[in-house]
Amino acid sequence: MVDYPQGQKLEREAIVDFDCDIWIPAARPDVVHEDNVQRLNARLVVEGANIPLTYGAEKYLHEHGVVCVPDFIANAGAVICSSLEYRGGAQTQVFSQVLAVIEEKVRRNTKRVLEESAAQKILPREAAMRLALKRLEQAMSFKRWSIY
Repeated sequence: MVDYPQGQKLEREAIVDFDCDIWIPAARPDVVHEDNVQRLNARLVVEGANIPLTYGAEKYLHEHGVVCVPDFIANAGAVICSSLEYRGGAQTQVFSQVLAVIEEKVRRNTKRVLEESAAQKILPREAAMRLALKRLEQAMSFKRWSIY
């Protein structure tokens, strides 16, 4: 990108300053934090990296009407694919079928998290954590897992 003749090299922190509808931080953690969150001008943040926003930044954006899809919901495709592989599904399905399963699960979980967030007036991350903990408790209730 820096060799592109019409390109302009900017400092790393300047990435937060671009006006956009959808902003996808997908490279490193803590890109947006309490000191720069006011500079972000987007309506939707889809967290592609692990923990790209601090809790304070997520809270600020939520309070200002910016929807943030949490990282472990938005970038769960690889985990879903690994789960299919573990159960043998990814080996018997063609790639397009695997992608369709990933798309359906990410879409369904994102919708569920955003609906719960709106209904309970909580951060999407909090709704996602509740969903994850509920599923974990359900899985643990089968008693075939033991942490001891």
